[in-house]
Amino acid sequence: MKTLSIQELERYRRQIMLPGFSEKHQEKLKNSSVLVAGIGGLGGTTAVYLAVAGIGRMVFAHYGDLTLTNMNRQIIMRHEAIGSSRVIEGRKTIEGINPDVEIETVDARTTEENVVELLKGVDIAISARPNFHERRALNKGCVEKGTPMIEAAMSGMSGYLFNIIPGETACLNCVFPDDDPSWEERGFPVLGAVSGTLGCLAAIEAIKLLTGYGKPLLSMMLHIDTDSMNFRKSVISRDTDCAVCGGGDFLREGDIDYNNNVISTKTYQKV
Repeated sequence: MKTLSIQELERYRRQIMLPGFSEKHQEKLKNSSVLVAGIGGLGGTTAVYLAVAGIGRMVFAHYGDLTLTNMNRQIIMRHEAIGSSRVIEGRKTIEGINPDVEIETVDARTTEENVVELLKGVDIAISARPNFHERRALNKGCVEKGTPMIEAAMSGMSGYLFNIIPGETACLNCVFPDDDPSWEERGFPVLGAVSGTLGCLAAIEAIKLLTGYGKPLLSMMLHIDTDSMNFRKSVISRDTDCAVCGGGDFLREGDIDYNNNVISTKTYQKV
């Protein structure tokens, strides 16, 4: 295991001041690898905060060049980079923020054909592409390889986040067995601060899952509505009939507030 240098100990000194967060937790981050599937407004924000937290390695998977319409949400990009490869420009930004982070780039969409290669050597994956077919390909690959995945998405002023731990929690297909026809790539509104909020939350969950620090969101989905500033959690479980993960439990739903007081729950069998 790679140890922390004197410079790294100074860089992360305020982070190591967190109650219960030790140099051992920081070393776990340094020795961890993350796939960021989508480095747009959400995934790019996640990448920035994983970099400043001291992640050791990230793989950026995103197809295409930067456009002007991307710029209302792209904190990892710069205006002068318009027309250039997004993954290359993302790597340059991260290298400028924290040169100790190793960045690999793949200028491609996430597919069932390349997902195994994308996940090679990765400890966790961030699902941040703006379409269902790439998210489903990543979900399937993560389930098959046993790689944890953080599913985060937004539209307009709202969004959601949940963690997928293969064999333990619901996968993406359990929760969304059918695509939402209204959620098409480039077909939904985006406020950059909302995608950035989800990106920050995804980074926090990744840090917790990778280091064992804190209490990660397990078998629950976090829903955020920034229009009303309403945050709630709902309980989710693996679906008996899931075609991807083949869970053995009934699907359960329920709203829980931030004090973990159960407001309401219901259990039902899939039909």
